[in-house]
Amino acid sequence: MSTIREITSLSNWEHHVTSLPPSTLLVVSFHAPWAAPCTQMATVLSTLASEYPVTEPPSTSWVSINAEDLSDISETYNVTAVPFLVLIRNGQVLETVSGSSAVKVRNAIEAHAAKAGAPVLNGAATATDGHDGEVATEDPEKNKEELFKRLGDLVKAAPVMLFMKGTPSEPKCGFSRQLVAILRENAVKYGFFNILADDEVRQGLKEFADWPTYPQLWVDGELVGGLDIVKEELSNDADFFKAYSIKSNGETTAAS
Repeated sequence: MSTIREITSLSNWEHHVTSLPPSTLLVVSFHAPWAAPCTQMATVLSTLASEYPVTEPPSTSWVSINAEDLSDISETYNVTAVPFLVLIRNGQVLETVSGSSAVKVRNAIEAHAAKAGAPVLNGAATATDGHDGEVATEDPEKNKEELFKRLGDLVKAAPVMLFMKGTPSEPKCGFSRQLVAILRENAVKYGFFNILADDEVRQGLKEFADWPTYPQLWVDGELVGGLDIVKEELSNDADFFKAYSIKSNGETTAAS
C-alpha cells in the first residue's frame, strides 16, 4: 500500500518531483501544525493512500508539506489556507481542494487516479472487465467490505480516536463538546474525525461499530462508547485515561 512522505526541504521537493514519471499522479497535502482540521485530513489521506498499491512505475505518489516551513512551495501553488490539496501530473496542476471536506478530497483523487489507470479500491471509479469496454457492475458486498476496511484503519489511526460532529475547536453538538472537554481535562492526546465531513463514514461506522449515535470514542481500535459510557468508565476508574495522558508521558504539547 502507498504511504505519505513528508517533504522537509525545497531540495527534497525538487528531487522528488523530478524523479517521478510523467504518468504519476502526485498528491500534495499542505498542512500546518496549529490547524486542527489538518489532523483529520492527515488521517483521511493516510487511509486513502493505503487503498492504492505500490506499483512500478508508481501510479500515485503522496507527499505532505508544512505550508509555513516551506513557504516558497506554498506560494508557488497559491496556498492561502490549510488543509490544502494539490493534484499534479507531469508538472501540471490538475485540481486543488481547499478545506477539510473528506468527500471532495476523495472524489478528486479518485477521478484523476482513475484517468491514469491507477487502481481504485473503493469501487467509486468506473471499472471495465477488459471486453470491449463493457462496464462492470458494482458489487455492494465488496463495496461494504472495502468501506469496513477503511473504517478499521480509521479507528486505529491514533491510540485514542474521537468520531464527533464538528472539530474539537468547533463542536457541532453538546455531547461532542462535553467529550472533548473530558479528554482535555484528562490531558489525553487523541485523534479525531469530523463525521459531518464524510457521510460514508458517518453512516458506515454506525453499522461497523454496532453503535447508532455520535460521538464515539475508540481506544486502541476498540469501541468504548459515547459520552455516558466514557463518564461511567471514569467514575469506575479515575485512571481510565492515564496510559494516554500527555502528563503521564511527560509531554508538554497540546492535544490535537
